[in-house]
Amino acid sequence: MGLSRPECKHVSTGLKTRPTEIHCPVTTMTNPLQYSQTLAQNARSAASALAPIAAGRKNAWLQRVANALREDSAAIVTENAKDLAAGTQSGLSGAMLDRLKLTPDRIESLAKAVEYIIVLPDPVGEVIEGQRRPNGLFVSRVRVPLGVVFFIYESRPNVTIDAAALCVKSGNAVILRGGSEAIHSNRALQAVIARTLVAEGLPTHAVQLVESTDREIVGHLLSMGNLIDVTIPRGGKSLIERVAREATMPVIKHFDGICHVYVDASADEQMAIDITINSKCHRPGVCNAAETLLIHRNAALKFWPRLAAELQTKGVELRCCPPSLELISNGKPATDADYATEHLDLIMSVRIVDSIKQAIEHIRHYGSAHTDAIVTNCVAASMQFEAEVDSAAVVINASTRFNDGGELGMGAEIGISTDRFHARGPCGLRELTSYKFIVRGEGQTRS
Repeated sequence: MGLSRPECKHVSTGLKTRPTEIHCPVTTMTNPLQYSQTLAQNARSAASALAPIAAGRKNAWLQRVANALREDSAAIVTENAKDLAAGTQSGLSGAMLDRLKLTPDRIESLAKAVEYIIVLPDPVGEVIEGQRRPNGLFVSRVRVPLGVVFFIYESRPNVTIDAAALCVKSGNAVILRGGSEAIHSNRALQAVIARTLVAEGLPTHAVQLVESTDREIVGHLLSMGNLIDVTIPRGGKSLIERVAREATMPVIKHFDGICHVYVDASADEQMAIDITINSKCHRPGVCNAAETLLIHRNAALKFWPRLAAELQTKGVELRCCPPSLELISNGKPATDADYATEHLDLIMSVRIVDSIKQAIEHIRHYGSAHTDAIVTNCVAASMQFEAEVDSAAVVINASTRFNDGGELGMGAEIGISTDRFHARGPCGLRELTSYKFIVRGEGQTRS
């Protein structure tokens, strides 16, 4: 083949193996096209083998993964430290380094997320609907896996486990292509995935990691619509634009996470402060963090200076419209570009509006249809916001951070889609399936 798969050093412990050290050097590509074809062909074969496997076997594998994450936590953190050091040297922002970082607590949370997926119903084989036709035929729609998923993502190595767990549970083979900034972390996590697939007797190519940072491989895989059924990009706008432009298969995506919090005139002051701070500051570098605060003029006159002070205490840089700037100190003037920017940092654009209608018009103009929240004590205002804001998630009196697969009861997610076809919002197990018609007869022929 002109290339070899790098090996991870292990010691045998019966059915399980644990790494004495995780040492997976980046593969040297002699033929990126051939390598890409091999990945796709192996994934296609694995998808066929994986589709009929019973839920019990998939769940047993998931439990092995959760156990192995805990067992190998220290080794994974060691590999992650290499990525963090390289990211610091290359000038990654604090928010991006936070997205990259794995700690024992975060690995434990990841293991728990895998265990949560175990208890979720297996969507494969679910009968969506069925009906008896007048001629006696029984027609049903049944969930089936999408097939082969090509998943491209940046920065967050925990997504490696999320994607693998969701794809295998939903019967899909997946090709993972993480960002170069997380290569050591992703390879350590793939080592866990690979050996647990072997231990459980599942198809070994059900989860494959692109083991090179060569960007040419991405282009080759995007051209293989005959072997890959769907591509899901998760990362910056330039990555997603490239995928949408080059892909020869369907793409599930969102371009930006320009999320808004609108504080209505009737909002409770403390609730508005708590929701705004959590939406902006909890994890500022993620797609469901709020980027813009819209505040009704009446609410602004009552408590905008206090809210601004609370945000600034958290280190948030406020970029303000003229009326909001006049009411506080240490703010900066906002530009039109600020309202159209996903900052992914402790930066918040602010605008005072005269009405809920003006707030909704702002969201329609500048928003990305990802997540938008209203804080209000007025039922009519909440109903108007719910009806007129067309985003993947509309949130009433809660943080934008809740637009997340785990928080919405779906387990982990492979991404949050702002598309309308074929999935929207957090993409979990059901969103990784399609359906087929099953037609049962007793010898009927069509006249």
